[in-house]
Amino acid sequence: MSRVVPLPARTDVAALARSAVACASASALRLSGVDGVADLDADRIAVAYSSERWFRMDGRPRAGFAPLSAFFPTMDGWVRTHANYPHHRAALLLGLGLSRDARRIDADAEDVDSDAETRQRVAARLATMSTAAAAAGVTAAGGLCVAVRPEDWAADDSWRRHPLVEIRRLGDAPARPLPAPTALAPLRGVRVLDLTRVIAGPVATGTLALLGAEVLRIDPPRLGEPENQHLDTGHGKRSALLDLSSPAGRSRGEELLSGADVIALGYRPAALAALGLSPEAIAARHPGVVVLQLTAWGEPDRRGFDSLVQADSGIAVLEGDDAAPGALPAQALDHSAGYLLASAAMDLLGRRSREGGSWLASTSLRRIAAELLGLPRTPEKTPLHPLADAAGHTQDFIVDGVRITTAAPAVSYPGGPTAFAAPRPWGRDEPAWA
Repeated sequence: MSRVVPLPARTDVAALARSAVACASASALRLSGVDGVADLDADRIAVAYSSERWFRMDGRPRAGFAPLSAFFPTMDGWVRTHANYPHHRAALLLGLGLSRDARRIDADAEDVDSDAETRQRVAARLATMSTAAAAAGVTAAGGLCVAVRPEDWAADDSWRRHPLVEIRRLGDAPARPLPAPTALAPLRGVRVLDLTRVIAGPVATGTLALLGAEVLRIDPPRLGEPENQHLDTGHGKRSALLDLSSPAGRSRGEELLSGADVIALGYRPAALAALGLSPEAIAARHPGVVVLQLTAWGEPDRRGFDSLVQADSGIAVLEGDDAAPGALPAQALDHSAGYLLASAAMDLLGRRSREGGSWLASTSLRRIAAELLGLPRTPEKTPLHPLADAAGHTQDFIVDGVRITTAAPAVSYPGGPTAFAAPRPWGRDEPAWA
């Protein structure tokens, strides 16, 4: 019997993680044409899912969450905020009436004492507000703040009536054989245009890069990316900056789209549609494409992150105690969505090679949360993380003269790759196919 993945919690995160990684491993094995079954390492899956805990730059850890990304008590409950990006931090302060300008970012935002002081001001302000007023005010300012709620069984049952990953044919196109699949690189010759950020989308495209695909990630120049976050999920990808809202950027974007086999979308659907980047519009202009789409809530214009979905769906209440809400031992909704979308991409590439067509695979963090909430539970909350170290399950790289330590791949099958290629610095490459 396989050993349980050491990601203990009241909810069965271990089973969710193993299942998602197994799906991606099985899909790669099918494409490779090699007989066998996936041989998954429980500890390696746990390290991959909690990769931010093991990430190091020259041996030093980096914080996974900013000081203002946290649970805070209100007059009548709790909220969860997210402010890892500077513009979200500024909007949070504006929405709470602690700043007059959403564009203003404190010059000393990186100073520990200043952040601690600001966190105290945020906590004091939220303690005087109702949960509903806090969430509404921050959201109206463009920030991220949700109520911590108990689970809603009816809502979860409704979510579970939908496929975990929904597959939809977008249109007709001739069959397109895979270039040269092998066990070591079943996706060799496949091009993936990566329009995602944070964790779930980058995990999906990083898995495709591991399996031989050429992955080009595009980011808007105006939105920075935390260095550790990019390096932790950027293995084997090229990274470029391109303003798709400008005429020149849109023209270059169309060139990239025309050369892509897979396009991964992780931004709000409404914002993408305004740029002509809805799955339907992409498939109409570029028949034969496989589109992956991830949302937080399954809604077109609502921002969200794993931690917020945990809070809103009831997971935080289950994983907490009488004193405060809690969290899963990993960003498990993100990672699971990533592996499941990578699996769907491979399955659809195989389907395209046999019957043609343009295809869409979509899921949401909220749908993944409903899946987790439908699994068996333990009666008591267990310790956060039992692994004392990640020995044998990490990789070291030199990036810009700095030694980077990241988690090793969780996907595994006979003859498959066992190590990631190095991540590249964010935004340094040309927006062009190699």
